[in-house]
Amino acid sequence: MAQKVLIFSAPSGSGKSTVVNHILHLHPEIEFSVSATSRPPRGEERDGVEYLFYSADVFRLLVRDDKFVEYEEVYPDRFYGTLKSEVNRIWAKGHVIIFDVDVKGGVNLKKYFGDRALSVFIQAPSVQVLRERLIKRATDSPEEIEKRVAKAEEEMTYASQFDTVLVNDDLATALAEAEEMVGNFLDA
Repeated sequence: MAQKVLIFSAPSGSGKSTVVNHILHLHPEIEFSVSATSRPPRGEERDGVEYLFYSADVFRLLVRDDKFVEYEEVYPDRFYGTLKSEVNRIWAKGHVIIFDVDVKGGVNLKKYFGDRALSVFIQAPSVQVLRERLIKRATDSPEEIEKRVAKAEEEMTYASQFDTVLVNDDLATALAEAEEMVGNFLDA
């Protein structure tokens, strides 16, 4: 089972983190890969738990030193990436890696890991539902929400580059479908 990875990507507000956390609770052999970012923490986020937080300048130095499997400058000076050291740390334990990454990161990770990866694109049933979820989450300003919604519309065009698309219309159904996908992949 070692050397496998699960990649979950979605526009903000699609339920990606909820699905990933559900899978983590079911499978002790799966470990979350903590992504690096140059954005500041939101709400209760803690360094090393939800993300590894770096300044944009430090992030650029890590890029220069080839420390990433993949990275993306999502917005100006807003970087996200997967550190090689994080992949090596998890595989050294014999665990399966689970990624909760943005859409471009998911596409890049699938290209990097190939058949060792199952890539899942999680999609909200509509852009309006996505907007409502972001508003209800109450972690972003109205301007940030509109920026995320516009980005989500563009990100949805990447769905076909993933192994499978999971529409999160009903959470219980989406979680059951995710469990089945992951189980089949791990057993293969």
